[in-house]
Amino acid sequence: MSVLSKPYFHNEEAAFAYLEGVIWPEGPTCPHCGATDRISSIKPNPGKRVRIGLKKCGHCKGQFTVKVGTVFEHARMPLHKMLQAVYLMTSSKKGISAHQLHRVLEVTYKTAWFLAHRIREAMRSGDLAPFGGNGGAVEVDETFIGRKAGAPIKGAYHHKMAVLGLVDRETGRSRLFHVEKASGKLIQPIVMANIAREARLMTDESMIYRKVGREFADHQAVHHYEKEYVRGDVTTNTVEGAFSIFKRGMRGVYQHCAEKHLHRYLAEFEFRYSFREANGYNDKDRSTEAVKGIAGKRLTYRSAGIRAAESA
Repeated sequence: MSVLSKPYFHNEEAAFAYLEGVIWPEGPTCPHCGATDRISSIKPNPGKRVRIGLKKCGHCKGQFTVKVGTVFEHARMPLHKMLQAVYLMTSSKKGISAHQLHRVLEVTYKTAWFLAHRIREAMRSGDLAPFGGNGGAVEVDETFIGRKAGAPIKGAYHHKMAVLGLVDRETGRSRLFHVEKASGKLIQPIVMANIAREARLMTDESMIYRKVGREFADHQAVHHYEKEYVRGDVTTNTVEGAFSIFKRGMRGVYQHCAEKHLHRYLAEFEFRYSFREANGYNDKDRSTEAVKGIAGKRLTYRSAGIRAAESA
């Protein structure tokens, strides 16, 4: 049976029941006072409509649903359609455009665009644990994509948006960062903050990593200018593979991304890479992990950016 045939993708009550099971595995928690007991479901009276999933706290008397305090709060579209969007975005290796979501979910493009950004916000990881904590290898590299606002259509790398990538070989997880430019001054602090000192640093021959490499247990570099891409276990091929998926998605699916939105697209590709099948997650697992990420986050249409940045 297809995952998309599950009841919570088509029935609103089932959707709320599913979301409550993911967000409240130990039972409901009042978002107003934090109470976990004396919480009751509000049942509809004859002739009176009640929102699906509405609950009341016996302590503060506040009313709420499981969407309160999440990126889905105040969303006007049905929850079961938002769960469909989560599954579609997490199961598509290179992403799914807002135009495609707008057609599949039968909502306006504006609604689909904002929903996609809500889901990207849910995908944003709060994990601050450094990579390579047990002395493992961590690959680091930078790449460039698109072009900065106002920059010439053709030009050198400083006209493009710079992205720094880290991949922990042992866990198979990645972290992607948008940096103003690929310079040691901007990149070195990110490397220091995200990689354990006992890690083995793997980079190319860029001067950016010469100084910061001394801070780690070992630093090895491959020399791309000399056509060297692998030397023993020294390589940056893994992080370049993550960049390849990211670039194929940005060029083939999203086609254009404003610089102010790039960090959310990076969160999306970072999430799918870290929770890919090679790390033991299938499409359903990945979708569930994304749903878990909606809690404690908010994104308004104004903060997301009034103007849609996608053209696909």
